[in-house]
Order: sequence, then structure tokens, then C-alpha cells
Amino acid sequence: MSRVVEAARTWLGTPYVHQASCRGAGCDCLGLVRGVWRQVIGREPAALPAYTPDWSEADRCEALWHGARAHLREGDPQAPAPGQVLLFRMTSAGVAKHLGILTAAGAAPRFIHSYSGQGVCESPLSLPWRRRLVAVFDFPEGAI
Repeated sequence: MSRVVEAARTWLGTPYVHQASCRGAGCDCLGLVRGVWRQVIGREPAALPAYTPDWSEADRCEALWHGARAHLREGDPQAPAPGQVLLFRMTSAGVAKHLGILTAAGAAPRFIHSYSGQGVCESPLSLPWRRRLVAVFDFPEGAI
């Protein structure tokens, strides 16, 4: 099992808190990825500005996608592997703004993510989720 998956699993049950990134106390989907980064790599690569739940929607800016490209290595969305960061569009016409971490591939793929009303949980990467997947990313070399 990858170090990223092991770290992500320690966040299970963390409540959803917008803009937070504190294992056990609260995080959103970006906060989960940030927290796993800190566990497997160390200090975060950049300070994050405050963001609202509807960020990037009005100007159609793919801010999360651009940020992921700046700090992670883009992979093949057709063949995601455990430990990779998944980027989703929540609506077909919306900007990509939800993240998760793949924990299992193959016949029964799963991922860990955080969302309002659920907190950090592990979910099947079902067909509706796969349809929303737009990009996958690897943590920097040596993290997986």
C-alpha cells in the first residue's frame, strides 16, 4: 500500500469544515490533500488564499486544476492508480473543484474524499464519479 493511501486513511471520519486542513478536527477536499501532503512530504509548497464555496465559478477559471499542475505531476485519467489525486467536475458545465485520493483500482475502485454532510469517507469510484473525473495527479517523486 502506498504511503499516500496509508496517510489518507488516517483522515477517515474527520468532519467536513470548509477551508480547514486539520486531521480529526475538520477539512474540506483540498484540506485533505494538503494534510496528506504534509504527512508524506512535509511543508506545503505554497500558502493558500481564502476561497469561497463557489470560487472560480463566476469567471470559469480552473484554479484548482492550475494549482494541481503547479505542484503535482499530471497522470493518465484513463488509468488512475492508488495514491493518485483525483480531480472532478461536480457538474458537466462547472469548473473542476472536487478532489479525492484513489485507494483501490481494478474491478472495485475506491477513493477517499471530504464533502459537506459526510466529512472524510471512502467511497466507491462508481460510474457517476468516473464520469466526473477530469484529471489525475501524482504526488512528487518518492511520496508514493
